[in-house]
Amino acid sequence: MEDLQKRADTLIEALPYIQQWAGKSIVVKYGGAAMTDPEMQRSVAQDVVLLRYVGIEVVVVHGGGNRITEMMDRLDIESKFVGGLRVTDAETMQIAQMVLVGEVNPQLVSLINAAGGRTVGLSGKDANTILCCKKESTQGDLGFVGEIVEIDTEVLHALTEAGYIPVLSSIGTDTDGQSYNINADTVAGELAAALPACKLVTLSDVPGLLADPADPDTLISELTASEAEARLAESNVNEGMIPKLESCIRAVRSGVDYAHLIDGRIPHALLMELFTDAGIGTMINSG
Repeated sequence: MEDLQKRADTLIEALPYIQQWAGKSIVVKYGGAAMTDPEMQRSVAQDVVLLRYVGIEVVVVHGGGNRITEMMDRLDIESKFVGGLRVTDAETMQIAQMVLVGEVNPQLVSLINAAGGRTVGLSGKDANTILCCKKESTQGDLGFVGEIVEIDTEVLHALTEAGYIPVLSSIGTDTDGQSYNINADTVAGELAAALPACKLVTLSDVPGLLADPADPDTLISELTASEAEARLAESNVNEGMIPKLESCIRAVRSGVDYAHLIDGRIPHALLMELFTDAGIGTMINSG
């Protein structure tokens, strides 16, 4: 009986959050260990389906950098990076599309469908959802790396209003139909701003934003966008966390209520962060 009471208490604790977010949009950036560990894949899929069933309009954004690197290694093609971004020549662009659109996206769609969701996979090229141009860098030519110009949310709104869960890969296009590889964290932040979403939740391989990147016990539970910008300026942020933190700042500066950085290695991390009083990661607000 005590165990049943605890389960009931958990549901009651979640109730006000379900009421608060029902009917609103949440963008989930899917990445890190959650993409590679089968147990975590199922956990994320179940969480996303539960969010949809309680009335939250979920859009999932994914990248797949590690999978692209694996494929390039298999083909004996060297991966090159400039300023943390993958240099994307024509051959690399072809591989990125093959992996993201042809492999990662349908796999995630299948997982969510198997968990009971109704899912549609698409890339930013579909219906010109993500219009972009070539990204310039003072550190060198990036090739076909995209800078987002505009996100058209019409198709995404149509899908979520019909009860579907859109799963969007981070490939965009320019007005001439040229494909571009875009950082998935950047896509998630820009999409959250464009919808607009009430929350952006990013799954990563660390507990959240750490005061000391080398010490997982220094988790910062909550901070404002200004405080996050100050940390970026101090260069006291792990390189892999920089685009994630920048996307969160962009989102909350553009009207998104909250952005979250959570540990995708923990089963059902999404539910813990969204439906419990304590949460488990870092929450960023506009301040």
